[in-house]
Amino acid sequence: MKILVVGSGGREHAVIRKLRENPTVTEIFALPGNGGIAADAVCVPIGARDIPAIRDFAVSEGIDYAVVTPDDPLVLGCVDALEEAGIPCFGPRADAAIIEGSKVFSKTLMQKYGIPTARFESFDRLDAALRYLETAALPTVVKADGLALGKGVIIARTREEARRAVTAMMQEGRFGRSGERVVIEEYLEGPEVSVLAFTDSRTLVPMVSSMDHKRALDGDRGLNTGGMGTVAPNPYYTEEIAARCMDEIFLPTVRAMNAEGRPFKGCLYFGLMLTEDGPKVIEYNCRFGDPETQVVLPLLESDLLTVMRAVTEERLDEVEVRFRSRHACCVILASEGYPEHYEKGYPLEIPEAVRPQVYVAGAALKDGQLVTGGGRVVGCTAVADTLAEAVAGAYAVADQVQFKNRFCRRDIGARALTVKEG
Repeated sequence: MKILVVGSGGREHAVIRKLRENPTVTEIFALPGNGGIAADAVCVPIGARDIPAIRDFAVSEGIDYAVVTPDDPLVLGCVDALEEAGIPCFGPRADAAIIEGSKVFSKTLMQKYGIPTARFESFDRLDAALRYLETAALPTVVKADGLALGKGVIIARTREEARRAVTAMMQEGRFGRSGERVVIEEYLEGPEVSVLAFTDSRTLVPMVSSMDHKRALDGDRGLNTGGMGTVAPNPYYTEEIAARCMDEIFLPTVRAMNAEGRPFKGCLYFGLMLTEDGPKVIEYNCRFGDPETQVVLPLLESDLLTVMRAVTEERLDEVEVRFRSRHACCVILASEGYPEHYEKGYPLEIPEAVRPQVYVAGAALKDGQLVTGGGRVVGCTAVADTLAEAVAGAYAVADQVQFKNRFCRRDIGARALTVKEG
């Protein structure tokens, strides 16, 4: 089979590596891929947002199956275009991808169908949002309505911070059109959990839970990033909580999307907060998370392509989805200055011995040399029988990957280890 994977980051590298395990796969194309992915797939310089070019390439190349992973092409209708060209896909169509593409839509959906989430108000006028903030409880959370590379959420602890956040989004265009509308919501407290799930719009199968580390610096300080590391499974996510989430959140969400005439097929991501009042939804994503994918897929025992095709063909209930009873940790190596200003183009050295454990997120090939090409450069993953061993293993791999201006958090998994030890 010829497979096409749309995207260019560490998540896509992890997906491609897992797809290669299927013996029927003869060739994988990554559009556009990156310098590191080029070792595992044929990279084609077509941007993930260039839907017509992706469709034309897939048709001309005779692609048998496509996997669309980033949020932008999903929201823009990449799956719609490919399916209309006769190419089966893994991923939701645009009318379902709106569950991530619009915070206003997803919050309204949860409110309408009684899915537990934070109380909220939405605004499309700056003056109305500012008036609301005069009496809103603090801290408060300000979210850009649309896609913002995982950075469109501001936790404001003072009214001035909240006003600045709203003004930056709605008046100054910090996130472009994504910030023209905002959601202002109640601040929730408790452990955060990420749960990815396969769903064919009828059956839903959760994957292993994970714990992301969003802040740039140790101790959960610094700016929000796309994710500086993650561990799986999440020790806060007990069997009792998982059962409650299935009954109160996961299945009701799938049913709600069906009721709205927007059946969701693909990977549905649940960002959860385990509050004193029970689990609540912080956010939905319409695709695999990054870097959650880099710890979840290495624990997947079942064949990924088989599961994906079952999702596409609405027969997920016919396949067994198994995960190893082990632990995984991923440490992100980033360019100093990320998520703001950073320099790139430095030689990237990945020793051959650790290459299977390194997922390349931001790199390019320059005269045959791998060089840094992004804020998050690589994810270093280890799988072990215990969480402590997985964390130690991931850092052992990270310490062998070298490039100028590299930095990483040194406390990935520390909080999870405290829970396990407690």
